[in-house]
Amino acid sequence: MEILQHLFDGFLIAFQPLNIGLVVLGVIVGLFIGAMPGLGSVNGVAILVPMTFLVPPTSAIIFLAAIYYGAMYGGAISSIMLGIPGASTAVATTFDGRPLALKGLADKALVAAAVASFFGGTLSVILFTGFAPPLAAVALSFGDQEIFALMLLAFATFVGLSGDDIPKTIFSIAIGLVLSTVGFDIISGEPRLVLFEISGFLSQINFLVLAIGIYGIGEMLWTIEVSRGNSMMSKAVITVDRMLANMKEVMGTWKIATTSSLLGYFVGILPAAGATPGSLMAYGVAKMTHKNGENFGKGEVAGVVAPEAANNAASTGSMLPMLTLGIPGSPTTAILLGAMVIWGITPGPTLFIDEPELVWGLTASLYVANFFALLANIFLIPVFLWVLRMPFTILAPVIFALSIIGGYAATQRLHDVWLMLVFGVVGYLLRKLDYPLAPAVLAIVLGPIAEQKLRQSLIISDGDLTTFVTRPISGTITVIAIFLILMPVFKMIRDRLRRGTDSAA
Repeated sequence: MEILQHLFDGFLIAFQPLNIGLVVLGVIVGLFIGAMPGLGSVNGVAILVPMTFLVPPTSAIIFLAAIYYGAMYGGAISSIMLGIPGASTAVATTFDGRPLALKGLADKALVAAAVASFFGGTLSVILFTGFAPPLAAVALSFGDQEIFALMLLAFATFVGLSGDDIPKTIFSIAIGLVLSTVGFDIISGEPRLVLFEISGFLSQINFLVLAIGIYGIGEMLWTIEVSRGNSMMSKAVITVDRMLANMKEVMGTWKIATTSSLLGYFVGILPAAGATPGSLMAYGVAKMTHKNGENFGKGEVAGVVAPEAANNAASTGSMLPMLTLGIPGSPTTAILLGAMVIWGITPGPTLFIDEPELVWGLTASLYVANFFALLANIFLIPVFLWVLRMPFTILAPVIFALSIIGGYAATQRLHDVWLMLVFGVVGYLLRKLDYPLAPAVLAIVLGPIAEQKLRQSLIISDGDLTTFVTRPISGTITVIAIFLILMPVFKMIRDRLRRGTDSAA
């Protein structure tokens, strides 16, 4: 009852005219920031921090959190409409969102993204409200071994449960892992894989540059070849009946949405993990458990629901360690943490006691921001679909220009623009040769985290590999991951035994 009383007081703060206005403004601004390739929530929040010095600290935090929420929703828009991830958190949405748009079902993909985002956001805020301290304690118990085991499990879902060619999947993961090691060694500081001694490779390959190259330029080149310059997208007609039918179909994926939200929320809690690994892992798990898992990547609604529910849940989850432990759970919450320090607010275990107005006002504002973000997405669908009416001769240059701008905005280095063009050609060739792209994207995101946690674990244990199986949590996760990796071998043996039995009969 005490929590409900605090939450009620928080809603009184959130519904103050200034705060509710900032929530609505923040959601709309965040929506368009998220939809712009290369910007994303990190850049959006960082750019707008100076504006918040005009309002009280509680209102400022509410405004920045609303931008964060809006950007999580908005990232799906360009992923679906143009095949360009608005942010790294929306890359997994491209896997099935873009194929749906190419089939003339962009409205279905947009509804699925909006509803799943609302579901994931709401469930995560409820968990945040009721279980903040104990969940923070659980997250703190995850050491290097547990986080590495979690990364290994993510790779295992793609290897053991992929409907694609297993050797091609492994090759795709290997390419991603190699790219993730470019730059300086995290332990010795020595440069690695610096191609032709080009100084640009001394910095790690930016994940968003890779994603925009593969899914923006690569997708455009593929579409041009297949369609011969004619638009492949059927014109989507928006009617009330069609919207209701889409809503009904999306509601049928509630199990996937629930699982993805819980997974995304927990991954978001882990320091330095964030929404991108959460969304990719949720996509892999959904592909594993869904009855139509073999259709993932071809335009499956559940393939949009899973990453969108996960990345919105993770965005809330990442606020938990920031508020309760003073440890940012994502790059965006690191910006929020810095802003709070500027305002003289010290995040940590005593924040709930010292600043109850800020904590509960922020918590209540997340419910409100989630609701307004859903409304904005649904009502703006006709505007988003207007993009589909553009001739492909206009749309292709727009995609190319946005890709270039997005790639440059991410790092502001010309080297990355050239790199993005190369990735675009590579993505086109991999698509042409029928290599899955999702495992490579997963590897370049999780590779740096996995390598860091692996090497730190081995340093702590003096090189003893059993450290990953002797700890209860990491041991359980590692055993599951190994089982999933060996699943193709089990299937091959089973199929051979069946063929032997049939021939004997």
